[in-house]
Amino acid sequence: MSLSNLLKIMAIMTCALSTSTWALPQSNPVPGGIVTLKLSDKTELKPEAFYKDKAVMVTAHEGYWHAVVGLGLNTPLGYQEVRVNGKGIAFNVIHKDYPEQHITLKTNKHVDLSEADLKRHKGEKQKANKAFNSFDETQSPDFAFMKPVKGSFSSLFGLKRFFNEKPRNPHSGLDIAAPKGAPILTPSPGKVVLTGNFFFNGNVVYVDHGQGLISMFCHLSEIGVEQGDTLIKGQPLGKVGATGRVTGPHLHWSVSLNNARVDPMLLLP
Repeated sequence: MSLSNLLKIMAIMTCALSTSTWALPQSNPVPGGIVTLKLSDKTELKPEAFYKDKAVMVTAHEGYWHAVVGLGLNTPLGYQEVRVNGKGIAFNVIHKDYPEQHITLKTNKHVDLSEADLKRHKGEKQKANKAFNSFDETQSPDFAFMKPVKGSFSSLFGLKRFFNEKPRNPHSGLDIAAPKGAPILTPSPGKVVLTGNFFFNGNVVYVDHGQGLISMFCHLSEIGVEQGDTLIKGQPLGKVGATGRVTGPHLHWSVSLNNARVDPMLLLP
């Protein structure tokens, strides 16, 4: 049996196992967290839910409709609400302290951008925002994510980052240390909505898992999929590399929910 066929069989087996262990993410109402809210009995029509004027995921679980809401790292503490069929459902965001991380780069190319690099970055950011704003209601997300690559967690989500001692945006993903060329597997079924070579992120792949749940995989040495491809859980999508703003080979994995970057650890076993 060829390696590719073996990987496909393993991926299908993984999907079958995940179906029986499916569950909503655990509610974690902190900046960078996820909030799950019980809405109504499933016998009623599926409600529409919005947070900060953005549509949020509504999914059925154990006989009820639930809203699953991503909270960005800049979410204010205290009172927040989701609007459901025009009515507000309140929840409270609590503090979480994220530590600092200081990174030394060999040059300042990725710290103080030239006019040309800044222009390139702005164009790429527009493409990324379009991908993160995707809201495909034809897909039902599988929250039982698998770790996309074998390796240790080298840089956690939410770290307050300093590059060459200059403060920059907090770490909006999870870094997994792995050797160059290690296979990156799709953590949950989805559709490829964007690929490319970006200034900061290097070779990058965006996968839409449905209803505003998006994964971004950065710094790849090789991209093994194309925009429009439908992927099953466990299917290879590329290989670990060191492209873009990096100090060595690793996978940077971001998870976005209603265009808010959330901690990928919340979706792992």
